[in-house]
Amino acid sequence: MYEDKTLICKDCGAEFVFTAGEQEFYASKGFVNEPQRCKACRDARKNANKPEREMYTAICASCGKEAKVPFKPREDRPVYCSECFARMREE
Repeated sequence: MYEDKTLICKDCGAEFVFTAGEQEFYASKGFVNEPQRCKACRDARKNANKPEREMYTAICASCGKEAKVPFKPREDRPVYCSECFARMREE
């Protein structure tokens, strides 16, 4: 019923494919217009108004490596790097 279509992004002018699956999804949601921007331009437009997230540097309480975290570390609570945090969640 649906076939892949090649569309042109109105922002950057690049060609992108509007797949049959995407067309079916659009139809199921009741959308009548085709997308006008490629994925990269849609993502850039969506994130344009979001403020840059401030990251803080901390030392991992488990392995001692430097870790970047999105919150201000406190002295009374341990901070873990991504690997150590994932390992602790598995246990």
